[in-house]
Amino acid sequence: MNEKEKSITEQGNPAKPTGTAGEQMLTRMNVSHYDVTGWALDFIKLSGNETVLDIGCGGGETLRRMSEKITSGHLTGLDYSPVSVKMSSQHNAGSISAGKMNIVEASVEKMPFNDDSFDRIITVESFYFWKNPPENLKEVHRVLATGGIFLIVADIHGGSELTDKELENIRKYNLYNPAPEEFHELLVNAGFKDVKIHTKAGTNWICAEGRK
Repeated sequence: MNEKEKSITEQGNPAKPTGTAGEQMLTRMNVSHYDVTGWALDFIKLSGNETVLDIGCGGGETLRRMSEKITSGHLTGLDYSPVSVKMSSQHNAGSISAGKMNIVEASVEKMPFNDDSFDRIITVESFYFWKNPPENLKEVHRVLATGGIFLIVADIHGGSELTDKELENIRKYNLYNPAPEEFHELLVNAGFKDVKIHTKAGTNWICAEGRK
């Protein structure tokens, strides 16, 4: 990250994107998160008819990629940042106008969905910022349908060899960055079963998977 990108990130607030800098940051994140997201999407196993939720949908690229697989199903994006809701909506305008997708402004702490609403739930690079992960995960479990899959995706984790810049960002933004065994414990304690922790050799990527 160069000095200009660093300044945009600081002004845009990665925890809750705001303003023009937030829009610029989200546009960049659509690109910078592309590879780790593509790797993780292999674990979500979409056949086309699922109801899907993306928590912390950001710039909307993860939703767009999943929409390529969803034919008779439906996708929902959720973010508590109005800027993220705007960017995701613009990025997925075609799917939204076709009735295939909707974007909701709300927090993971209390989601405006009924129990057992979604077959698949994913969150990419947002878990770092959740206010109360143990309780928030119980809320995710509530809205996940029986037999459904939930994925937490991140490009660093607490058990990996982190650079000085990554460690600085963790301190600066107060990121919640569990190790693989902690991810496992969190998911189990929230009620998820068949918990699996996926990592990719040569990277610090992690994908924590749980089912209901």
